[in-house]
Amino acid sequence: MHIMKAKQSWINQFDKPLTIAGPCSAESEKQMLEIAERLNKEYVQIFRAGIWKPRTKPNCFEGVGAIGLNWLKKVKDEFGFKIATEIANANHAKLALEYDVDVLWIGARSTVNPFTVQEIAEALRDTDKIVLVKNPVNPDLDLWIGAIERLQAQNIQNIGAIHRGFSTYKKTQYRNNPQWQIALDFMDKMPEIPMICDPSHICGNREGLFDVSQQAYNFEYDGLMIESHNNPDEAWSDASQQITPERLLEILQKLEIRKSDDDGTFYHSQLNRLRNEIDETDQAILEAISQRMNIAMQIGELKKEHNVAVFQPERWKQIRENSVREGSRLGLSEEFVDKMVKAIHQESIAHQNSIMNKENSL
Repeated sequence: MHIMKAKQSWINQFDKPLTIAGPCSAESEKQMLEIAERLNKEYVQIFRAGIWKPRTKPNCFEGVGAIGLNWLKKVKDEFGFKIATEIANANHAKLALEYDVDVLWIGARSTVNPFTVQEIAEALRDTDKIVLVKNPVNPDLDLWIGAIERLQAQNIQNIGAIHRGFSTYKKTQYRNNPQWQIALDFMDKMPEIPMICDPSHICGNREGLFDVSQQAYNFEYDGLMIESHNNPDEAWSDASQQITPERLLEILQKLEIRKSDDDGTFYHSQLNRLRNEIDETDQAILEAISQRMNIAMQIGELKKEHNVAVFQPERWKQIRENSVREGSRLGLSEEFVDKMVKAIHQESIAHQNSIMNKENSL
């Protein structure tokens, strides 16, 4: 039986939900102080700024470096924010500790490398600072969990996760596809670890920030990290996804924070009824898929008897196009239908292939 663990206590020091905001990159002391002054202290608890910026390509702005830690500390001293920055190696970690940075996060490019995470974890051993881990660039749940476990092995107690989406070659509405199910699987496996959403990096633009933030709260995330700049269009990095402090406040005020449960009898009776309907529908879906696989195996026997190849590209194209079209008519997204049909087709191919190989393996 799955036992629900209580969230780590560090999250309770903040009024829920937690909001981390500030510029993608620290550019100057003046810029940092102006942003901090304009952020609403009732809604934002932690001021963030990138000091070191790991970039995909060389010759891009890669951060102001350690001098920016002085500016962060000034924000903390003058405005009372807790402060946060990304650390990409053990040296960054040591410097951040020296400047009393309250929250350190390990970026997506670092999470993907266990050697880097291990070095950072050892540099932070026994720290009482809050350490957040962004999901790896690629959709690998084990890498994400493994990074958390490396921190835990170094007696680091205050740990959180940041969901910033996953890189994809396919062009979508997102800069980094959220793939919500991976984050939900993480929350299921490590329920004690607070989960924060980074809509800025998921969207890569300003337009989708509210919708992604609301979806995170629909899933009962513990907070948001949103990039905010005093002059977003002139930002030195990721200008298209940053918003002014005033726009940030508008978004935060509009968001609906969901509760974990409702004590009402009517709510639970209706929920149980609908869940029973879902269980019955799921059973019918599984039976229909099983029936489809039986038909696919009969086709496999027929192809084997007549020495015909298993995979028929034109037939697969027809199935896919028909399914997407019919799915659209029924109100299902093309992305979902495409994934579902591919999974079913791959299973069908596997069944037919096993029939083709049956005698050959004897």
